[in-house]
Amino acid sequence: MEHVAVDDLDNWTGPADVKRPVGRALGTEHMGIRLYELEPGDSTAFGYHAHENQEEVFYVLDGTLAFETEGGDVAVDAGEAVRFAPGEFQRSRNAGDGRARVLGMGAPADAGELTLLRECPDCGGRTDHSVTSAADGSALVTRCDDCGAETGRFD
Repeated sequence: MEHVAVDDLDNWTGPADVKRPVGRALGTEHMGIRLYELEPGDSTAFGYHAHENQEEVFYVLDGTLAFETEGGDVAVDAGEAVRFAPGEFQRSRNAGDGRARVLGMGAPADAGELTLLRECPDCGGRTDHSVTSAADGSALVTRCDDCGAETGRFD
């Protein structure tokens, strides 16, 4: 058995104000588990994306998340959960005025290839993107795979 105090876990850099690696701390081998805390407008993801091999489940503890999906936007309120199949595109954002707390779970833990789409102002549309570390290591950066433009910076 493993036991952790979630609030004591490190906060990972990303688009959410708080992203805590619960699964890693518990030593889960077959699934990823993360606790997210999002300010209004924040997301759990770097962009509209799909995981090749991983299904994802999000359980909203507090607040409301709006998920952009291929079928349209879906609101998920506190006490509700949503599941995305492998290869299914989605992106969340905190749609409320207050802080949202969300438990994200994915299986298998190895999500396989990530397809990440973001708006590129230089290319004029949604393009494939990659996430890398900034040259000085101070942030994570999203870059357009087509033209190399930086489209996001996450401290």
